[in-house]
Amino acid sequence: MESPQRRLGVPSASALVIANMIGAGVFTTSGFALGDLGSPSLVLLAWLVGGVLALCGALSYGALARRFPESGGEYLFLSRTVHPLAGFLAGWVSLLAGFTAPVAAAALGLQAYISASFPLAIRPEWVGTAAIVAAGLMHGLRLRQGVLLQNAAVTIKVIAIAAFICLGALRVQPSAVSAATTDFQLGAFAVTLVWVSFSYSGWNAAIYVAGEVRDPERNLPRSLLLATVTVMAIYVTLNAVLVYAAPVEQLAGQAEIGAIAARALGGQVLERALSAVVALGLFTSLSAMVMAGPRVYEKMAQDGLFPRIFQHRGDVPAAAVALQTGCALVVLWVSGLVELLGYIGFTLGLSAACTVGGLIALRLREGPQRLPIPGFPWVPGLFIAATLGTTFFMVQREPLQAGLGLLTAATGLPVYAWLRRRSPAPGPPA
Repeated sequence: MESPQRRLGVPSASALVIANMIGAGVFTTSGFALGDLGSPSLVLLAWLVGGVLALCGALSYGALARRFPESGGEYLFLSRTVHPLAGFLAGWVSLLAGFTAPVAAAALGLQAYISASFPLAIRPEWVGTAAIVAAGLMHGLRLRQGVLLQNAAVTIKVIAIAAFICLGALRVQPSAVSAATTDFQLGAFAVTLVWVSFSYSGWNAAIYVAGEVRDPERNLPRSLLLATVTVMAIYVTLNAVLVYAAPVEQLAGQAEIGAIAARALGGQVLERALSAVVALGLFTSLSAMVMAGPRVYEKMAQDGLFPRIFQHRGDVPAAAVALQTGCALVVLWVSGLVELLGYIGFTLGLSAACTVGGLIALRLREGPQRLPIPGFPWVPGLFIAATLGTTFFMVQREPLQAGLGLLTAATGLPVYAWLRRRSPAPGPPA
């Protein structure tokens, strides 16, 4: 099959990454993190550490993108560096935990902010449902129009968040806010890092549409780094405003921490203004995932490891977009936000660690000339060690969510065996 036309440059690829990253996590995680850590300074430290790890991941994935400049994400990378089964399991995880659950989480966060700040005459779930369906239509019909709308929304979102950060910096008074004091607990901090890693997880978004990026060997790594550094700066400064805007006891455990902080800083007017910005941010996040996720299933279908109906037909992979939209709607109506944050962070962390492990294995086989990796071996090594360390504590403190993550991957094994029996295609090379 002929590759789709490469129409995305660095600005569009970076906007996709930024849209994917600035979603449900940054506007909800700190409230839950304050409930566990009890200290605003520890919450900010978690966001800083999470940003450093995201940069390590972006550098590692950038090296893989230069080596395999095609769409498909972790599925493509693990299929080429380890084995087709490893790639399929990564793609299976992408379907259930990598995109479906985060799209639902973004929709849940969106409806939480809307219902908290604006009176609704309908069930909040219908707000999230409308957002998911709108994103599905936007990216399931035409590529160019969907990308233009996405870029415009991301620009508005970043400008609005920057304005809130500047306003908050002028009004917040950390010394006047009562801060709870608790002993540092490594396990609680590690679990918070899992939640934070979910908020940063979109740093790899551009790799899923690599086949539609111009000059991907150069533009993909640039897009990943530019977007990750930008979002890291936004996350740390935004959360500095959020966690110091009101007393810890008012913020701890609250999903709509941004709305509470805005109310403390500027009353109901600022609260509603920020809620509108958050709603836009969450919509662009789920929209970016609805755009990126189907490219994974499309690539799997091309390799004979997914039903052929999901192959790219026409301007966009419409069938794969419809699948992504439908799965997200199901999860939206049957799950809660707190459970999704831990499940997503744990599952995607393991998938990313395995992918970077495949990068190291490929580097050892091919050598530094063919596969240069910035900061090798420290950058990929730190990413793997930190990710596996936090997932270990996640298993100890939240065994149910961790177990569901492992079960997600395990359920892909019989599906892989069934698809290989049905398809005469040998699949991608190991």
